[in-house]
Amino acid sequence: MSRHFDVKRLLAVTALGVAAGLFAGAAQAEEKFDLNALIEAAKKEPPINVYSSTGKIVKQAENFTKKYGVQATGTKANAAAQLEMVIREGQAKNVQGDVIQISDVPAGVAQLVPQGFVDSWLPPDLADKIPAQYQNPLTVSNEANVFAYNTQLNESCPVKNIWELTEAKWKGKLAMQDPLNKASYVDWFNQMATNADDKVAAAYKEYFGKDLVTDEEGATAAWVKALAANGPLLTDADEGAAQAVGAPDQKEQFIGLISSAKFRNNQDVGSKLGLCTGLKPFAGWMYPSLGFIAKGTDSPNASKLFIHYLMTEEGIAPQAADGKMSTNSEAKLPDDEPSGIGKALDQIFPYDSASAQGDWDARQDWQDLWRINYKK
Repeated sequence: MSRHFDVKRLLAVTALGVAAGLFAGAAQAEEKFDLNALIEAAKKEPPINVYSSTGKIVKQAENFTKKYGVQATGTKANAAAQLEMVIREGQAKNVQGDVIQISDVPAGVAQLVPQGFVDSWLPPDLADKIPAQYQNPLTVSNEANVFAYNTQLNESCPVKNIWELTEAKWKGKLAMQDPLNKASYVDWFNQMATNADDKVAAAYKEYFGKDLVTDEEGATAAWVKALAANGPLLTDADEGAAQAVGAPDQKEQFIGLISSAKFRNNQDVGSKLGLCTGLKPFAGWMYPSLGFIAKGTDSPNASKLFIHYLMTEEGIAPQAADGKMSTNSEAKLPDDEPSGIGKALDQIFPYDSASAQGDWDARQDWQDLWRINYKK
C-alpha cells in the first residue's frame, strides 16, 4: 500500500504538552537499548493482554504474535471499562491487562498515574522520531472527531460555521453521541473554552455580524448551551450518527459529529460521508491516546516490545487505516485513508494535554450545562 501523508504536518498544528515531568523520568529513553535482546527476553515471559478502545487491537496483537513469536491478545474495551479494569486489577495486585492504549487522557492523568497503576515507557531507539511533547507520558496516536455531511445530498458541506447548527433550520439535525455518555465531547468543550474561546467568539461575529453578548462564562459555553437547546439527535455510538448522516438511502439532511474512522463505511457499506472542510472555527477536534504498561505485570519485556511495535508504522497500520495518526513522525497515513483528514489537519482543533487535569475537573460542569439545556 502506498503512503504519502507525513505526520509531521500534525506535529506542526498539535500542541500536546502532556503533563511534563509527570512520570519523573519513567518515559525517558534509556541510554543503551538492544531490540534483539528485548525480543529474546520477551519470549521467556508469559503471554500478554492488551486493552484498547479500537477493535483493530485484535489484529494488531495477532500481527505482533506472528512477527515476534510472543503471544499477545488484544481486547477492545472503551475508556471507562479500561479504567475500571486497570484500577481493579491494580488494587487486587492481579494484573490481567499488561498494555493499555487509552483515549481518555484526563482520566488517565487524573486516575491511573497518581495512584501508580501504570508506567510509561518510551522506546529509546524511536525517541528521536517522537517529539518531546508526546513522550512523557507516551502518546501513541491522535484521532479526529469531525463534522460530516452526506455527499449524495450535497456537493459540499451545507454549513460553514458551527453557530449555524444552533439555528432553527438545523433543529434536531445534528447527529452526535450524547455528551453525558461520551467524556471526550465535554473535554472538547473545555478545551475550546480554555484554549480557543476567542475563536468561537470570532466565529459568532462572522456568522451573525455582531459581537456575542452572553450571560455564560464565554463563547464556548454560549455555543454549547444553544446547541443543546436545538435538540441534536443523540446516539449511543458513532455508528448511529454516521448512519443518520451518510446512509446511501438517506433522504433527510443531517450533519454528523463522528470519528474519522467511520468514513471507512464509504468503502464497506456504500455510505456517503464527506468531511466538512472550511467550517469555522474548526472542522473537528483531535484527541490523543496514551500508551501505558501496567505496573506489576509479569511480562515487562513483552509489554515493552508491544509498545515498541505499536509505535512503528507497521504496528500502527491497522489503526492508521481509520485515520489514527501515530506520533512517530516517520509513520504515514495510507493513501486510501477514507476521510481525507490528512489534508485538513490545519482545520482541526488540537488537544492540549497540558490542560487535561482541567478537563477532568470541569467534566461535571459541562455535563450539567448540557443536561439543563438539552431539548428534543
